[in-house]
Amino acid sequence: MNYDIAIIGAGTSGLSFAKALEDTGLKTVIIEKQDEAKLANPDYDGREFAITHLSHKILNTLDMWDRIDPNAISLIKNAKVLNGDSDYTLHFSHTEAGEDNLGFMTSNHLIRKAAYEAVKVGHTHMITGTEVTAIETNNTEGTLTLSNGDTITANLIVAADSRFSKTREMMNIETSMLNFKRTCIVCNMDYEGEEQDTAIECFHYGRTLAVLPLTNKRCSLVITIDSDKAKNILDMSPEELANDIEQRIDGYLGKMKLTTKLFSYPLMGVYAQKFYAQRYALIGDTAVGMHPVTAHGFNMGLRGANTLAGEIKTALKQGIDYGSVSVLSQYHQKHRQFTRPLYLGTNALVKLYTNESPPAKFLRHGLLKLGNRLKPAKHIITNLLTETDDKAA
Repeated sequence: MNYDIAIIGAGTSGLSFAKALEDTGLKTVIIEKQDEAKLANPDYDGREFAITHLSHKILNTLDMWDRIDPNAISLIKNAKVLNGDSDYTLHFSHTEAGEDNLGFMTSNHLIRKAAYEAVKVGHTHMITGTEVTAIETNNTEGTLTLSNGDTITANLIVAADSRFSKTREMMNIETSMLNFKRTCIVCNMDYEGEEQDTAIECFHYGRTLAVLPLTNKRCSLVITIDSDKAKNILDMSPEELANDIEQRIDGYLGKMKLTTKLFSYPLMGVYAQKFYAQRYALIGDTAVGMHPVTAHGFNMGLRGANTLAGEIKTALKQGIDYGSVSVLSQYHQKHRQFTRPLYLGTNALVKLYTNESPPAKFLRHGLLKLGNRLKPAKHIITNLLTETDDKAA
């Protein structure tokens, strides 16, 4: 039970990190509390992810993208942002990004299935159906005690066990947690109007509604509302909800029909003050848990796993201890430099666009107009949405 690297958590970040290290010859193990049957065929959870060009590139490199059914992948070519009751929109086009599309859409459970299949054909060992109950580290290695009674030692332990990570707490890493007191409700609907390739973010008064294009006249809906009002939506009949959405987007997609159950997720922002400790590193939501409004959570997790894997590979080439503080701190600095401004900026955006005081309403509308008129600012925002420039990765 001795390994070079032990990964806690078999979500997309953990699996991607393991796959990225496959060509290093390092002996790697993944510990996951779910049974392997669940990893091989994950349940649909309502979440459809917007994939940036950088994430698309990483998933291709890791032999994951081609494992997803092409018919389950849609393209986002345009994006619009609306505020309150106004018809004015902040518009982003793929032509401004110089690409065929702004990004891609596909389902979380399909990405996870593809990631599992890609890792399974390699030499990474998996221990499933068990949890980490204790963790200790010293200058040379880390030790994990598992709920099945086994003990694992590794030169480096990497945690990818969710934004509510128990091992992060065991390692005494301070973490900022922001309860938005809002709930995200997601589902899919069919529509009868013309096929769309435009993502729409509606900052309506009282709630936020995202309409994301899928294939075959389907769309993903993301409703964000105060948690104490979420039950009002969850209790709606399918017909009532479809009619409500039709009205809120002014019949843009024609007649609509609910085709999945409703899934609800309380919103909590998480940011670890350090992404490492002695012989221990954080990736994915364990490092940074984002509000979904800017669709950066999945992409940021994949990017972080890729960054840490790159630092380890560089250390191996240079003959440096890849689990040392110097290597892990380099990863921390790079990932923090990218994630910190986005995390704070997203939280500020959410705070402003859920504030309905008269001054805030005025500022909300003004910022949308400014976003259209200031071309350099718009270019920066477009690049953040698409991540076509991967120099910082």
